[in-house]
Order: sequence, then C-alpha cells, then structure tokens
Amino acid sequence: MREFKKYPNRRLYDIQQSKYVTVEDIRQIVLTGESIVVKDSKTEKNLTRAVLLQIITDQEDEGHEPILTNRVLEQLIRFYGAPMQSVVGRYIEQSIMTFLEYQEQYRRRVQEVTGGDPLSMMRKALEQNMEFWNRFAPKPFDRERKD
Repeated sequence: MREFKKYPNRRLYDIQQSKYVTVEDIRQIVLTGESIVVKDSKTEKNLTRAVLLQIITDQEDEGHEPILTNRVLEQLIRFYGAPMQSVVGRYIEQSIMTFLEYQEQYRRRVQEVTGGDPLSMMRKALEQNMEFWNRFAPKPFDRERKD
C-alpha cells in the first residue's frame, strides 16, 4: 500500500519516494495495480476516496466516456441512507471483481489460442477464410478447341 500525505497547500507528498507528486502521478500508480491511501497531513483524516474521485473527474474532463453515468450516480445517491446501502456497495464491488476475473480468463484463452501473438491469429484466420472461399471458387476447365 502506497501512502501519501495531503498538505494544506493542496500538494500531495509520496512518503515512500520522499517527493511531491501530482494527482496524475497517483493515477499512474493506481494503473499499475498498486493500492493507495491518502491522509491529511495535520488531522490524519483519510482522503483517499476524495483523491480517487478527483482522478475519475479529471479523466472525464479530459473527454473519456463516463463509466458512472448520471443515471447511475443519481441512483447511487438515492441508496445513501436507505436500508440497502451496505448491500449495494458490496454488490457493485463484487460485480466489478467478477467482471475483471472473466476479463482475465478471456485474455488467457485468447493468448492460448493465438500463442500470444495476435498477428499469428490474424494470419491463421485469413488463411482459413481463403481456404473456405477457394472451395467455392470456379474451377478452371479445359475448353475444347473448335477449329
């Protein structure tokens, strides 16, 4: 778990690397699969969620299609304080973890089929396609000469 401190001047400090970082630097760390925690430098309040939400907002501001649509966000807001609030969070988390598991299984199967080489897979598909169409191609025939 990578730890960061957020200072009153809104700067983020990477404790492990002993240097100031940007929100983009933290996004890159998250993309590598590393978990983070961000705490306020004075109060030690956990600010991780706020930073992660900022990263999502920044991505959408850069033109990336929102994963959490307005409709989904509105529904999530309605769950806060409702009896099903705790169930919804666990359900969403489990759904995403299941999706990631299936995605990894699919990636492994594709790699097994292609031998890890997508160009090899494309070449093989092209060859099979050509063989298929060649079966239906008109066969050359000898014409009798009528002289």
